[in-house]
Amino acid sequence: MQITLSFATSSDGYLDDSSNERLILSTPEDWAEVHRLRAAHDAILVGAETLRHDDPSLLLRDEEARARRRARGLHADPAKVTLTASGDLSPALRFFTAGDADRIVFATRPLPALAGAATVIPCEEPITAARIVTELEKRGIGSLLVEGGARVLALFLDEGLADRVRAAVRTTLTLGPERGGARFRFMPPAGAAVRCERLGEMAVTHCELHPDRTEEDRRFLAQAIETSRRCTPSATSYCVGAVVVTAAGKCFTGYTHETSPTHHAEQEAIAKALAAGAELRGATIYSSMEPCSRRASEPESCTQLILRHGFRRVVFACYEPDRFVRCEGACLLRRAGVEVRVLQEAAGEVLRINGHLTGHTPNRPEDRR
Repeated sequence: MQITLSFATSSDGYLDDSSNERLILSTPEDWAEVHRLRAAHDAILVGAETLRHDDPSLLLRDEEARARRRARGLHADPAKVTLTASGDLSPALRFFTAGDADRIVFATRPLPALAGAATVIPCEEPITAARIVTELEKRGIGSLLVEGGARVLALFLDEGLADRVRAAVRTTLTLGPERGGARFRFMPPAGAAVRCERLGEMAVTHCELHPDRTEEDRRFLAQAIETSRRCTPSATSYCVGAVVVTAAGKCFTGYTHETSPTHHAEQEAIAKALAAGAELRGATIYSSMEPCSRRASEPESCTQLILRHGFRRVVFACYEPDRFVRCEGACLLRRAGVEVRVLQEAAGEVLRINGHLTGHTPNRPEDRR
């Protein structure tokens, strides 16, 4: 998932003021850019405190953008997402009543008042960005725009899950502690790609926190998927292929049950790398399916194996279906600080390769050329 953080502050770093009225920090020029950014994402996330304080509708204003989304078979507006620990959310908020977008609430307790108004996803406390991203990806959301408030912005930054940040500062407005509300300052980390621009009264900083490696990821993931075709279908395991790419650029492949009836693809590829004396710390592993998080036939799951060897990135195509266990691989890896990328455009092919378990019809060989 591609995750963008976007926010506006006063010159002294306040996101809002201490009154009950909504403070408009952005200028019309800045708002126009924000709405273009919203249109480019599958979902928009704000915290429950922002909903209670500002009551935003989170809808697109550009009718052409709305029409383009409809033409793609989508709702006119991106999905709306929030999270709450207290459960204090009124179904009368415009988040729930305005527009026809999907509405998703992450909550640590049941919310019967929102029945029919939103999809409520139960979470353990505290709610983590890793859980939010994983659950949204499982629902087909590939890009997320996070607009605040301060604690939500910090949540994604602290967990290392933001790919880019757009920070706009109203240079002509100073609130001061007697008027200011929540405060938030973002300092681009060393080495990050930074671009600055001026939009009237707004000074805007664009920061790329993670380089775009999509094309490279697609290439190695395609190799992993092709390797998975070498598996013998089994009633008790998925056909999975894996590719390990070390920081030095060495590659090792493996597929489920290649050398042992209990080995998964990730184990096979890692075993070959270790046998060759390769350094795995900082490596990337590509797997056609989400690494397992619990094993019955082995003492260590693939997720534990990846963490033990210090992999920096994990890229896969398809979340493991809840057939044998409820896999938590992606979420556990993210919580441990591993960068996880899911290229769901290839998930359909992985499910077809596993048609003996998923029921998906395999492609004919000529369709793959």
